[in-house]
Amino acid sequence: QVQLVESGGGLVQAGGSLKLSCAASRSIFSINSMAWYRQAPGNQRELVALMSSGGGTNYADSVKGRFTISRDNAKNTVHLQMNSLKPEDTAVYYCNAKLFQDMRPVDYWGQGTQVTVSS
Repeated sequence: QVQLVESGGGLVQAGGSLKLSCAASRSIFSINSMAWYRQAPGNQRELVALMSSGGGTNYADSVKGRFTISRDNAKNTVHLQMNSLKPEDTAVYYCNAKLFQDMRPVDYWGQGTQVTVSS
């Protein structure tokens, strides 16, 4: 199992930046992948950015070139640097960790952090 604690959300004007952090309760090397998802009111939860245990990354088309996922191995923390924010980035952002347990993938989620981008 793993517990995830997010921080760093808030209110920012369009064009601004925010950095989200997700602290894991175990070594992130032991986690198959870590990712950021977001969910806006009335919408389904969508993948924003993902980093595998090997360091490979994947981004939603809507955030490519603006968002960067990174990790601090010593602190078991994953970050999401968000630049050039747009009002449509407004959502609750969730940290996700995927572990394989009994040979099956199991998802763990943080509590979510609100990001609001004003126009």
